[in-house]
Amino acid sequence: MDIYSRSMQDLQLLRYSRQILLPEIDISGQERLLCASVMILGLGGLGSAAGMYLAAAGMGHLVLVDFDRVDMANLQRQIAHETKDIGRLKAESAAERLEALNPDCRITAIGCRLDSGELTKTMAGVDVVVDASDNFPTRFALNRACYDTKTPLVSGAAMGFRGQVGVFKPGQADSPCYACLYDDHDAAADTCTESGVIAPLVGIIGSVQALETIKLLTATGVPLLGRLLRLDALTMTWTSARIAKDPRCRVCGSPEPVSA
Repeated sequence: MDIYSRSMQDLQLLRYSRQILLPEIDISGQERLLCASVMILGLGGLGSAAGMYLAAAGMGHLVLVDFDRVDMANLQRQIAHETKDIGRLKAESAAERLEALNPDCRITAIGCRLDSGELTKTMAGVDVVVDASDNFPTRFALNRACYDTKTPLVSGAAMGFRGQVGVFKPGQADSPCYACLYDDHDAAADTCTESGVIAPLVGIIGSVQALETIKLLTATGVPLLGRLLRLDALTMTWTSARIAKDPRCRVCGSPEPVSA
């Protein structure tokens, strides 16, 4: 029988068979992925890798958010885009690539800048948010929206030869948020536009973000909750550090008691 005459269910069983074979995933875990919705903010190097692996893994719905356009300097590392895409919105270019990779995955592309209210509204119904942005103001705004909507956040960053990944779960009492890790003084830090980044690094970090997202959605393994995983690619050294919840955090901390 020709493969394309089979039912869609049979095609999905074939497409995702190597994941379904994993006892930690199985049929039930794959069904969770097929029903899940994930938002990726930033379709550069990190978002390209995370998006491609999430689409390939069978994510039911991907919401791609990026108001930037593809330029020649992006192509060294942003593998969701091709030379022919120069000048296109990254959200639209990535959507086309991911739809070609897996037509089962429903894609929503948003190619405009979202204010805080629009960001919160866009996150309605989203199960996990992947932060693949490249600047602190965006990361802070996304962290706030995730905290307000109680949406798990998988945060990644890469610059030079160093990268990091952390997972934050608002609503869980012992979980810190991104603002527990960094404060407003860090907002002036460089981006890869000024400092550069080695191409495969964003693929490694973005892939870890995709893996952590899958773990959250399938309740598999031990996610990086309250931990920051760092990579020094020059020495190929991974380190993991605990992130303490800051009781005075401007986002998730307890308010100061009001004196009588």
